Parts: sequence; C-alpha cells; structure tokens
Amino acid sequence: MSTINFKGKSLIQNHHLTVKHHQLIPKKDKSLTKKVSLDDNLIIHGDNLKALKALLPTYTNKVKCIYIDPPYNTGNEKWVF
Repeated sequence: MSTINFKGKSLIQNHHLTVKHHQLIPKKDKSLTKKVSLDDNLIIHGDNLKALKALLPTYTNKVKCIYIDPPYNTGNEKWVF
C-alpha cells in the first residue's frame, strides 16, 4: 500500500487530539420548530473539527450522515462558492 509522507505529517494526524470536546447548545431563535431538541436532525454552524468533536459524546455510532460544507480550514469567513 502506498503512503504519502511529508514534513509535519504526524503533527497534522494528531491535531484532533488537542481539540477539546464542546457542548452542543441549541439556539431557539435559530430553530425552525417551537420544540428545540438535540434528538432530531441538526444543522451545526461552526468550525468543522469543533462541531465533530461536539457530536462525539452523544452521537457516537448513531449518526447516519454528516455533510461538511466547504471551505475546509481556510480561515477565510468571506469565502464564496
């Protein structure tokens, strides 16, 4: 099996270990329903890695699909498709 090696690869591979778990806090004013719940479909707005880490404690082995919308770690909030 082929592998790609580059300077700093181990640092990149282990970066996720440095990001702490975050708590998901629903915002009623952003909800489309009157009943705000973390037990239904979710749209999470935020950093991709932080959002995924927030899902781990509650949703491990329960998630059917995650769609991550670009840009990926560009640091550019004004990025246009």
